Amino acid sequence: MKAHKCYDLIPTSSKLVVFDTHLPVRKAFYALVYNGVRAAPLWDTDNQRFTGMLTITDFIKILCKHYDKGDNSERIRALEDQQISHWRDQFELDGTLRPFVYIDPNESLHRAVELLCESKVHRLPVLDRKTGNITYILTHKRIMKFLSLYMRDLPRPSFMSCTPRELGIGAWGDILCCHVDTPIHDALELFLKNRVSALPLIDENGRVVDIYAKFDVISLAAESSYDKLDCTVQEALQHRSEWFEGVQTCLETDSLFQVLEAIVKAEVHRLIVTDQDKKVVGVVSLSDILKNLVLDPCQKPPPPPPQSQQAGGGGPPTRNASGTSTGGASSSDSPPHSIPEGIEVEDDDDDDEEAPPPSIDCSTPGPSSAAT
Repeated sequence: MKAHKCYDLIPTSSKLVVFDTHLPVRKAFYALVYNGVRAAPLWDTDNQRFTGMLTITDFIKILCKHYDKGDNSERIRALEDQQISHWRDQFELDGTLRPFVYIDPNESLHRAVELLCESKVHRLPVLDRKTGNITYILTHKRIMKFLSLYMRDLPRPSFMSCTPRELGIGAWGDILCCHVDTPIHDALELFLKNRVSALPLIDENGRVVDIYAKFDVISLAAESSYDKLDCTVQEALQHRSEWFEGVQTCLETDSLFQVLEAIVKAEVHRLIVTDQDKKVVGVVSLSDILKNLVLDPCQKPPPPPPQSQQAGGGGPPTRNASGTSTGGASSSDSPPHSIPEGIEVEDDDDDDEEAPPPSIDCSTPGPSSAAT
């Protein structure tokens, strides 16, 4: 990874959607939906430079902020006509505006993984300092695809036969979940307060049945369903695009090699780890795997927990008043009520190359965006 540069991952031809900060928020999010992407660099015309990224997290912040104030859907739509720059100023006042993190194309892929993990983001713009242009967006998924091609030609290390839990990879035990009848607004609050990008959905028996990710929230923008935040997550997922193939899971007994093969083949950011009864016991994400393989390659498996702790994995998750639950067997691997690392902790969202653009009514005002 240190021998290869970020430039090596840049394809010969690719599309990059860029938004001007003077663009109305409504048109910007329509453009995200239309182009099937989940984030876009922001260009500040006044200062002639890139200043950040517009993500679905920004859309969630806008919805939650004015839903909590009791604003009706008409007022929220009116607020959407305000420019991106206005909302960035508001986020800066609230202390929630994140700095613009980028990397030079001549930097190593090892440094790119470091920045992704340190900054806790899913996207890292490749910005040429000489020209000031962004040429590509690096993600965990694209780096893992590149890495997997080389791993097939190399001898397989012995630790690849260990389970992720034995290696200390992923989040285990107290996994943040939500119930199928959790209101959308409560799920959005969980995204923001816990800085997670996806929530496993469980039924009344505590079994995982689906997953609600930040990208699913963009359907509210596509359908202008701003007044439907009280409907359940299960109802919202009925409008999901047909390309979705279902929640991707693995067993806690699967080896790291099996998990890696499954996550690359499915082209997802995470796998929900379940037991034989389909109950959530952990989450393993691409960021967890990359951090272990690239940044901590010599990490040894921790000693197994005492027998009393191994036998104490309890029953189904219990729901709290908000409709959320902590699911699966509890473990000493992570402290109670800790924010899990397995569901990526950051203000960005999942990768976007596999998602085709949803269909949009032609009567919708066209987005203003630039593609390079």
